[in-house]
Parts: sequence; structure tokens; C-alpha cells
Amino acid sequence: MKTTCISRRLATLTTPMLNSLAWAVAVASSGVHAQSPSHLGEVVITGTRLPSLPLGSTLVGKDALISRRAATSDTAQLLQDVPGVSLYGAGGVSSLPVIHGLADDRLRIQVDGMDLMAACPNHMNSPLSYIDPSRVGSISVFAGITPVSVGGDSIGGTIQVQSAPPEFADRADARLTQGEAGTFYRSNGRAWGFNLGATYASQNIHIGYRSSSAQTSNYLAGGDFKAAGPGTSGGAWLAGNEVGSSAYTAKNQDIALAVHNDGHLLQLNVGSQRLPFEGFPNQRMDMTGNDSTQANLRYTGKFPWGGLQARTYGQDTEHFMNMGPDRFSYGTLGMPMNTKAKTRGALAQADIAWSDRTTIRVGAEALNYSLYDWWPQAGGVMGPRTFWNMDYGTRDRAGLFAEWEALWDTQWRTQLGLRHETVSTNTGPVQGYNAQAIWASDAAAFNALDRVRTDHNLDFTALMRYVPQASASFDAGFARKSHSPNLYQRYAWSTQPMASLMNNFVGDGNGYIGNIDLTPEVAHTLSVSADWHDADQTVWGVQAKGHITEVQDFIDAQRCNFGQCGGTANLTASSGFVNLQYVNHMARLVGFDLSGQAHLGATADTGSFKATGTLSYVRGENRSTGDHLYNIMPLNAKLAVMQTWGDWTNTAEVQLVAAKTDVSRVRNEIPTAGYGLVHWRSSVQWQQTRLDIGVENLLNRNYTPPLGGAYLGQGASMTSTGIPWGTTVPGMGRSIHLALSMRF
Repeated sequence: MKTTCISRRLATLTTPMLNSLAWAVAVASSGVHAQSPSHLGEVVITGTRLPSLPLGSTLVGKDALISRRAATSDTAQLLQDVPGVSLYGAGGVSSLPVIHGLADDRLRIQVDGMDLMAACPNHMNSPLSYIDPSRVGSISVFAGITPVSVGGDSIGGTIQVQSAPPEFADRADARLTQGEAGTFYRSNGRAWGFNLGATYASQNIHIGYRSSSAQTSNYLAGGDFKAAGPGTSGGAWLAGNEVGSSAYTAKNQDIALAVHNDGHLLQLNVGSQRLPFEGFPNQRMDMTGNDSTQANLRYTGKFPWGGLQARTYGQDTEHFMNMGPDRFSYGTLGMPMNTKAKTRGALAQADIAWSDRTTIRVGAEALNYSLYDWWPQAGGVMGPRTFWNMDYGTRDRAGLFAEWEALWDTQWRTQLGLRHETVSTNTGPVQGYNAQAIWASDAAAFNALDRVRTDHNLDFTALMRYVPQASASFDAGFARKSHSPNLYQRYAWSTQPMASLMNNFVGDGNGYIGNIDLTPEVAHTLSVSADWHDADQTVWGVQAKGHITEVQDFIDAQRCNFGQCGGTANLTASSGFVNLQYVNHMARLVGFDLSGQAHLGATADTGSFKATGTLSYVRGENRSTGDHLYNIMPLNAKLAVMQTWGDWTNTAEVQLVAAKTDVSRVRNEIPTAGYGLVHWRSSVQWQQTRLDIGVENLLNRNYTPPLGGAYLGQGASMTSTGIPWGTTVPGMGRSIHLALSMRF
């Protein structure tokens, strides 16, 4: 039954895309361009060389990605060396990136150009969970100041994850056939998995297949962080250092077809994901299933006047939640929660070479998203009807943008951009588990509302780069960015405490209630940065960035004081979990990032040595209440020394994190202590084979990540956890990893 549904969704997504691809294959195979090109004499073209990266971006390239893949199956973890980026704790393959204190929906996160959206009241199926690290070819991070051509409906920045580009044979009469295989093992949690790939290509046509699988048991902390036992309402018996609900199993597949012809490239990717289980130690539920299919058709072409790109894509998701084995005794029904979502998107963009120094970009985007969120009856007060948390929720975006980029001379470069978006949201009537007042009154009040909301958002970006000499460059930028509330922030309707606890995507253990009158967030960001380096950028370099963001109508929270939210006790509690409602406030975020690298020297006997380091800090304040913003990463640093010796690469790294004492009082956020970790990684590559080995948390330090959230991983989920309040999710203890990859 489930396989049939997935097949039908796949056919719906891909049929029109395959028709377009078939036409392109026929053109490419017609022989018009099959002849070998004429050989020309040497042609020398002189001109001004443009910087290789877009303004405001950081590229995570192939070498950095390969060294990180062996230690993680979570694609978001590949970002942890980017200055200013941190991660919210979540499931084992579903961490949520943070840029300068702004996370989740406040960032635009794209996977091969697709804007994938979480379809879950806990945001378990986050965008980056849909691509395995083994498929990632590069990552571009726009931190803070984002060009309007890559921004939209976001105030914190943009993360673009790209899979490896298609490969083609280099001659008309040649055929390219190659494969790849990899496997890994990690000692903590006994994690293991594999990835496979195969490619067949001519000079014009590429066919590829990728598959990956990863699974692990619960991981262990560096020491006991709680008492051993099952939690107050049963569940599996867990040791004092075992992190409950941290196991997962993930399986991904992707089929790629591409046609390349005379500067034009048409690509179709069809992917599927099946996650039979993923535990979430800082949520009250586990993901007991996530089935998704994606189809992505995209075109890029080069013309005498510039470049054109177009894209259409879709995703269908079925998502299931319940309490896993660590939360309750076997045989208990628990509390099933299901969602179903569809995403359809399209983009058209032209890059017009107005002159040899000026480029104009214009484009249009559309994104349609629909969501159903229902909780089947589970007995007792949770029945006999189905609880509808969201019935046909819709969030549709339509945007237009224009961008002007000019290279004035060898020293000055500027970029100006303007973007307008219309964001419309709506949802249908809802119902509670039964007709009792505990459920019916909230539903009746919600259903009586006019639920249609339409936002008109305007973004503006101005960026400038000054390069006075070969050894220095300076950037400055200002941006006005907008972001409309998501469906749960506007439409989570029940004030019943048990129901509100299930609507939480920040991992703090509190309950959240929507606010239909929320207005879009509007952020004004000023950023300045400097980059000093040797002329060839091979010996040393130092980068510094400062940023300040003022957010009008920042979506924060206030204690709920109506309906069944808890009354006076809820308003005055200084500890424990509370019930909250989303509300617009004023906010400010200020911070800086420092990074650097230096060549330390080289000898014939020991190879070459390189040192790298980063230092980041951000402070977030709710200016309406004087409170601190939630989940802000404290001062943190990384220092590493890398040795390259023939085919061997060895890295020793020290990670330092200060104590988190500036916490959100309204949420009763739990402070965390400072810590230091030591990691070691080594790799060797010979011909087409690579071996990675390393140890994360070499000294087995028992520590708490500042953004890990409240520990809810065992015991009863709905009203109690079986663990004293104030326990936070610990980091992973010592873990030895081994990975082997081959290309053939």
C-alpha cells in the first residue's frame, strides 16, 4: 500500500519533467554537434578577472567536505567549521543550522536549488536531512548580508548545498563508466553505513545513481548525566551515560539524468528518502517514519548576452511521530501524530552581461506548500475522533527580484538588489479529540476566525568590496530582509497543555501556541569585514567580520495567560516547563567572527604544517522585554594544526566553548557550563582509494552543547519525562571512526 502511494507520487512529480528531458535527449543525440570541433590556434583574451566567489559568501569545498564525512551522517555537521555558523541539537541526521544567532525558517536552505520545508510540528524532517553527506559536492554559505538573487523570505542568511555536478565523456566517440563505494563505522552507538554510486555517460548524456544508508543505536555521553533506569512510566532501561531516543536509521536514493550540449545543461534528479526511525532526545516525540520523494528539473544555458537558468521541482512527504521504545513500555499505544505535505517550486533567472564590467540579474520565483497535520485517536481523552492540528494549511510565495553588479575598476566592486515577495497563508477548520470543552472551545474559537493572511515583503541589499592591494580586501554591506511566520507560528490553536507541548521546534521542552495576528519579521543588518593575506593567498591569511542586526517584529514568545495555559503558575514559574505563545517583539543581535590560517613550514622528513583557527561571538537581546534571545551560541573557538606528508593528512583540533549564562528567562532556558574538546583525524589516499580514521572527543569529556536543548529522551512524553527538569542533552563521548571509500 505504502509502496503504491510513493510510486503514484513519483509519477505525479516526474511525468512532465521526463517529457522535457526526452526532448532534450533527442536533440543532443541528433548528431548536429557530433563532429569534432575544429582546432584553432592559440587565442589570448585579456580582461579584468572577477573574484571567484559571489559577494558575501563562504565556500565549503571538496577537501573540507571529505575530511568531515567520515565522522557524521548529518549534512548540517559539514558546516561546523564555517565562522558564525552553529547548530541546534535535534535528531542524528537533522541538526538545524544557525547563522549569527538566527536559525531554522529564518534561513533560506536550498538543496540543489530546491527550497525544502519541514513538514512537522517539531521540524524533524529539516531540509538538510534530505541529502546524505556522501552526495554533497559543495556548500555556499551567505552569512548575514545575502544578495537578493539568493535570498528571499529569510533574515539570517542562505545555505546552498549542491550535489556533485554531472560528468561527461571528453570525446564524441568515448564513453565514461565509473563507480564509487564507501563504508564507515563509528564506535559510539555502533554506527555503520554505506554509500554506492554508478555513472554512465557519453559526451552529451549522463546517467547516474546514488544510494546511501546509515544507522546507529543510542550514543553514550562522556559520563553519567542522569540516574540509570527506564524513566517514570516505563520504557527501555538506560544506563546513566546513555542518551535516550538518539538512535536512527536513514536510507536515501537518487537517480540523475543530464543532457549537455553546446553550453546548455538540462538535469533531472529524482530522489527518495525512507527513515524508519529517528529519535529526538530534546523533543517529546520520536520520528517513527518519514517517506519522501523529490523531483528536480533544472536548466542552465550560456548565450551571447549572458546566462539563463530555470528550475521546477516538487516534494511529497509523509511523516509519522510517536513515542519510541525509550519513552514508554512496549504494548502502550502512545500518541500517534501524522503529517502529509506537498511542495511545488519554480524559478527563472537571467544574468545579463550589460557590459564587460556590469551584470544585471532579474528573476521570478514561486513556491506552493500545503500541510495536513492530524493525530489519530489514542484512547481516553484522546478520542474517539481524530485531532486536527492543521487541516489543509497552505503557505504560498511569489517573488520578483532585480540585482545590479558593477566592477568599477580593479579595486571597487558594488552590488545593489531589490526583491518583493507576496506570502499568503491559510488553513481550514480544525477539531479536537472529542466534543468536551477541553478540546471544543479552542477549536470553535479558531474556526470562527478569518484565517487568511497575506504579507507583502520588500528586501533590499547593498554590498561593496574594496581591494586596495593584492594582500587585502574590505567588504561592507547593508540589507533589509523580511520573513513571514510559518504555519505553526500562526495556526497552532490548542491551549490544552498536552497538545501545546507537541508544537515545539526549538527543543526547549515548552509548549507553544500560535498567534494568527503575527506580522512578518523585518531585519536591518550592517556588516563589515576585512581579509588580509599574502599576495598569493598560500602562506597566511586573517579574516575579520563584525555585524549588527536590528529586527522589527521579531517572533519571540510570551507566557500564555488565556484558555487552559496554566494561569498564574504558568506566568510566574522560574523553573520547569511552561506554556508560551508566539508574539512580535523588537530584537537586536550583535557579534563578530575571526578566522585565520598560516603555513608553519615544511621539511622532507615531516611534510608541511598548517594552522587554522576561528573565534565567534554573538549576543541576542529582546529589546521589548530586556530578556536574552533563546539558543544563542556563547563565545567559541577552534584551533587546528594539519600535517600533510605525502599521501597522509593528519589533523589535531581543539574546540573551546564558553559557559552559556545569558539565557532566555521567558522560556526558563537552562544554562550550560564551558568546555574544551580534543579531536584527531587522519587520512591516506592512494590512487582511487581513501581511508579515514579519527577520534572525536579524544579525552571522553562529559559536556553539554549550549544549543543541545532540554533532555526529554526517556520516560513519559506528554506530561513528564521521568528525568528532573534542568537536565540538558549531553554531547557525544569518545567515538572512533573508520571510513573507506573507492572510485573505480
